Amino acid sequence: PSSDCVMAEQLCLSDSTCNATYRTLENCALAKTRLLSLDHDSRVRCLNAELDLGNSSLLHCKCHRRMKRQEHCLRIFWTVHSSMTDGYFNLETSPYENPANEEHWKTDYNKLAALVSGKNCSQFAGDATNPCLRATHICNLSKKCFRLRTDYASICTKGAGSEDVCDRRRCHRGLRNFFEKVPEDFTKRILFCPCQDEFCGERRRKTIVPDCSFQYNTKPNCLWLLDSCLEDHICKSRLADFQQNCQPVDMSPYGCSLHNHAACLQAYMGMIGTPMTPNYISNSSVEVSLWCTCENSGNQKEKCDQILSMFESNKCL
Repeated sequence: PSSDCVMAEQLCLSDSTCNATYRTLENCALAKTRLLSLDHDSRVRCLNAELDLGNSSLLHCKCHRRMKRQEHCLRIFWTVHSSMTDGYFNLETSPYENPANEEHWKTDYNKLAALVSGKNCSQFAGDATNPCLRATHICNLSKKCFRLRTDYASICTKGAGSEDVCDRRRCHRGLRNFFEKVPEDFTKRILFCPCQDEFCGERRRKTIVPDCSFQYNTKPNCLWLLDSCLEDHICKSRLADFQQNCQPVDMSPYGCSLHNHAACLQAYMGMIGTPMTPNYISNSSVEVSLWCTCENSGNQKEKCDQILSMFESNKCL
């Protein structure tokens, strides 16, 4: 089994040969981060350094979505795989461990749901017709779910006045905390609750407080959004995970290359709280999109359309 990258780095640094190779790769990754153009010899040296790792655990290491030093782990992964970061469609391998290999946090969601069902209080009166409201009430019975949902909601609604500007970076961090630390039984039911009317749909659309986390005053170009994402280790990693697990395939009866919709939904949730945060586009459908446009993309219009279509018309998703 692949080790996590933090442990693999420690092993590598204790070996002089591996250490020297890793330092070379760090310089290569740094040059790419600063958008410095490498000459032919430098590119060859970087590629050879990656190949020199051979069967090192560093070359095959992965990260976990809920690990404490996640950003550090992802930085190591992209240092070792810096040759994969030239463009969006080269992000073919997710840095994250297969969800099936990860320990899921167990919480008795059904027991809490029964508590809500057993109460005849007026505050729960809308539960039967509004699954999103019901999912929220059940979240409120879990201390962790309630605390982390309250945290991001308060951060993301600050600056809601007409002249105020919310702290989008803090809002995104709060959203990532919620979706990473709260068991998926709660987060999936809140985000993907099935709605029959627009009131429910509007509540679902506002789950991530889109005025702060999703919308800008004007829609930026999707290529700019992509560039912002590739400069951020977490966003780049979530994008690679999304691309791997939500790759649509016309020939597949499932519309999905991995035939695993649960992994795709998890990867979609991973994009929330990044510069490429997606959301529902209206209160009357389950269609999702990025907040960006492909107008004025010049000769990169096709690439821009492909980025947008990964969310807007993705059969797998």
